[in-house]
Amino acid sequence: MRSASIQPAVITSVISDSIAEDIGFEPGDRLVSINGERPRDLIDYRFLCSDEWLTLEVLDATGETHSVEIEKDFDEDLGLEFESAFFDGLIQCNNRCPFCFIDQQPPGKRDSLYLKDDDYRLSFLYGSYLTLTNLPPAEWDRIARLRLSPLYVSVHATESEIRQRLLKNPRAGLLLEQLKWFQEHRLQIHAQVVVCPGINDGAHLERTLRDLAQFHIGDTPAVASVAVVPVGLTRFRPVQDELIPVDTAKANEVIVQVEQLQVEFKQTFDSTVVWLADEWYLIARQGLPLESHYETYPQIGNGVGSIRLFLKQFDVAAQALPEKIDVPRRLTWVLGNAVEKAFEPIVQRLNQVQGLTVTMAAVNSSYWGQDITVTGLLTGYDILGEFKGSDLGDGLLLPSLMLKRGQHGTPEDTYFLDDMALSDLTAQLQCPVLPVDDIDGLLAACTASDFVPSQ
Repeated sequence: MRSASIQPAVITSVISDSIAEDIGFEPGDRLVSINGERPRDLIDYRFLCSDEWLTLEVLDATGETHSVEIEKDFDEDLGLEFESAFFDGLIQCNNRCPFCFIDQQPPGKRDSLYLKDDDYRLSFLYGSYLTLTNLPPAEWDRIARLRLSPLYVSVHATESEIRQRLLKNPRAGLLLEQLKWFQEHRLQIHAQVVVCPGINDGAHLERTLRDLAQFHIGDTPAVASVAVVPVGLTRFRPVQDELIPVDTAKANEVIVQVEQLQVEFKQTFDSTVVWLADEWYLIARQGLPLESHYETYPQIGNGVGSIRLFLKQFDVAAQALPEKIDVPRRLTWVLGNAVEKAFEPIVQRLNQVQGLTVTMAAVNSSYWGQDITVTGLLTGYDILGEFKGSDLGDGLLLPSLMLKRGQHGTPEDTYFLDDMALSDLTAQLQCPVLPVDDIDGLLAACTASDFVPSQ
């Protein structure tokens, strides 16, 4: 049924010195088929392109059809990048979770902010979470046939009635059967549990974590890891709903409950199995666990150990910091106030470099209506409201995880979650804004020899 909707894959870029560049592929060309088969997504594309002999059917920008024959090494990449990971459309979400972030946004923003996906291919390719409530038998067969593992699954509760209540979907009650399917097929998932006080906490949370841990057995455990995450609420959510925010008392309660299970699971499974997102400790005003607690960081994408890992990586990278810089500068580093205390040692270390002054600006999000905010949720509205008219020094260091880059990646094509363009923020602050992707980017912005101070 989905094959009828497969469209030719639009090529957006051709990697330099690649097979595709040698052949003459250009942006705007469209890939129709590989060895007679029409790929429905990047997964098919990569699988079909692994052969040594390929025949590609291609439409150029004028609509003319070409047949291209290629001989290459097995598994050698062609060097093509596409407009989308899917050539047959995104699999949409059919749940109505009251804590869904998409539904907690204001109306009137760009369409992509309201796109609700629940696509197992996004989960396999990029680690996004899905619920398994919308898969017909053919998709389950494809997951098994192509060994698409691990997938990332939003569990929230293993008790059928509780999960159905949270997802507002009768199919949500099939979870334990689905976990048995993964176990039988020797495929894995990483699970997440979003804790909603009064609904799936307390005894329900313990039941869920014990149920999931029972699938952490064998050489290929069906449940590889579990992340416990506090529900995130914004001021735009429906006024009359059943959700209440996590406060300091609840955070401390959940930490005690989960840490007791972690000790038990460590003895039984030789792994903690279940981890708490960093936010729990920040909300509870507690220190973070030691690095050894996080094992291989299996839930880093859920904010489990991300602060501890960042601090570790910074300590390693900071060994290359110079004693002084030739071009003195004053920079303001904007962060969510959730990490203020944890990142103080980083600022202290940066300021040991002679000529460098970094001021941390820890901000909460008035846009979302949050008292404690992680960095990735800060918006242009928050930053502008906090800093417009302020002396930010020679530049504003901005973690790029706040931003969504468009196809062109220019400041005009780069947006915050509130739809403000990066270029608009820069113009209104009247100060250079320096997006930093990672620790190397942070250190480069702080020490680059070609830096030009503001006049």
